[in-house]
Amino acid sequence: MSGLKYTEEHEWIRVEGDVGTVGITPYAQEQLGDVVFVELPEIGRKAEKGKEIAVVESVKAASEIFAPATGEVVEVNKGLPEAPATVNSDPLGAGWFFKLKLADLGQVAKLMDEAAYKTYVEGLH
Repeated sequence: MSGLKYTEEHEWIRVEGDVGTVGITPYAQEQLGDVVFVELPEIGRKAEKGKEIAVVESVKAASEIFAPATGEVVEVNKGLPEAPATVNSDPLGAGWFFKLKLADLGQVAKLMDEAAYKTYVEGLH
């Protein structure tokens, strides 16, 4: 899981160049339970750090996905709406939601690394 950065809302982002791949953490998908629906943003949509960008619904609840950084959506995981359970089975891999062309890489640098996120989650129990 190295190279990932995390938000307090349980999104992760993996940056390659100036593009960040975004998904939800294993903790988030465990809290949600079985994911049954995913609403992805449109390509070209502007994302603002901390603002809602997508929706995930489970048998338990619906939850907003917030943009971990400001940017423009350049790709979405087209397979996810047909197979939303991928979020449960592989949240850090095939269950990614969308990719952002980042406006400010400095925003990502301020997010939690894996160790800080693990400590944060432990504090929630």
